[in-house]
Amino acid sequence: MKIMFVCLGNICRSPTAHAIAQKRAVEQGLTYISFSSSGTSGYHVGEHPDKRAIAHGAQHGYDLSRLTAQRLTQDDFYEQDLLLTMDDQNYQDVLAMKPADATAIVKRLLDYHPDPELTQVPDPYYGGNAGFDTVVAICETAIDAMLDQIDNKQR
Repeated sequence: MKIMFVCLGNICRSPTAHAIAQKRAVEQGLTYISFSSSGTSGYHVGEHPDKRAIAHGAQHGYDLSRLTAQRLTQDDFYEQDLLLTMDDQNYQDVLAMKPADATAIVKRLLDYHPDPELTQVPDPYYGGNAGFDTVVAICETAIDAMLDQIDNKQR
């Protein structure tokens, strides 16, 4: 199974989710799942994640430093099984790009979060450091629930 996390620039939220999911899946022995991340824009293609995202991820035990921003492509709609967006705008942008015959399922990451009131992973780019910790916490909860659901379906 291939899962891609998608945000706007692929330097804060989606690489954070990518690193969290990768580590959690390894810890749970879910070796049949691979992860990647991308952005709906090409603003930061080839760049590493935001230094604040790298630092806050590391404080929580996640390594974002090796990730590199890429832009969502038409091929991703066929090569990925699941595209998970970070907010409503990303979701709408991905749906607008999705070919009619695409095989990937497009969902919001927070469709897996147990709090139905929480619908957006907030973009921490223009805020303070606390926003990066919020992104980690929200993503951890949603990813844990997602991995549990996927693992239960595989049994």
